[in-house]
Amino acid sequence: MEGMAVKPFHEIEAKEVTTSTMCSAIEEDGYLLIRNVVPREAVEQLLDEITQVIAAAGWLLPGHDPMERLADIGAACGDPDPGFKRTYQEVFNLAAFHALPHHPEVKRVMKTLVGDRVLIHPKPIGRLIFPQCDRLTVHAHQDYRFMGGDPECFTVWIPLHDCPVEVGPLRVLEGSHRHGIIRHEDENLHVPEISAAESMEGEWVGGPINAGDVLIFHSLTVHAASPNRSKQLRISLDCRFQDYRRVLNPANLAFAGDSGKSWEKIYSSWPSQSLKYYWKGMPLNLKPSVTELQELATSAETPAMRARYARILSQLS
Repeated sequence: MEGMAVKPFHEIEAKEVTTSTMCSAIEEDGYLLIRNVVPREAVEQLLDEITQVIAAAGWLLPGHDPMERLADIGAACGDPDPGFKRTYQEVFNLAAFHALPHHPEVKRVMKTLVGDRVLIHPKPIGRLIFPQCDRLTVHAHQDYRFMGGDPECFTVWIPLHDCPVEVGPLRVLEGSHRHGIIRHEDENLHVPEISAAESMEGEWVGGPINAGDVLIFHSLTVHAASPNRSKQLRISLDCRFQDYRRVLNPANLAFAGDSGKSWEKIYSSWPSQSLKYYWKGMPLNLKPSVTELQELATSAETPAMRARYARILSQLS
């Protein structure tokens, strides 16, 4: 896709958002770019906290304001590099990292799409993308491949700074949500992706996305990152939203791996109680259910799967 001209995003201003405009865009195109949703100061507050963390990790060039995000290319790393995981966990532990998806303006916009029964998935994903490092570029995929549950779930992509094309904003394959679940390649890949040989109809759309804008797309919409050809890290947030009556994979509420992560550890330094375990008061439609998880924790095919289900179950109680 690099070097190819792409069609500009379909975009509207935040003040123009209605249920009709939102739903028709998602139904037709599978996405919508909305300008000026989040106040810039709210985005910059989180960016400031994140850049302090990555500066302390040695990811940025010394002698510059960390908010400039000028990368030390020699420190380039990404998942699953151990050094990246340590620093990413510090970022993930920030209370402000989890608060941004709950910003009133983001919730207002998402209610026009999913209705008043909004569930904000509690594990947002931070993207800390070094420049000039092709192995870290996220290739074409559908978020549903990683989330499960009901496909009527939506990602909100929020850059924490102005993101011109050279910094590597997302691109979207317009209308691709209508093709259903597309096969992803897994072999020898840390992150599954859709093969370039896969036949996919639609036109790639893209362009600059600025601090305060949000790009919203369906869980089946094919998307990818543009390569970061700048000198700066690209820092953004992926947040997932759905109607809480729809089926939810309980893995989206828990830490299913064997890393030792827990909500108790993450919450330990938070100054406020307001967002801790907020989803536990909702009548969620879990699949597998708690009863099914109890059975799977003892009867799943492999010891690793049994341990995975047991870890999820322990974090739901």
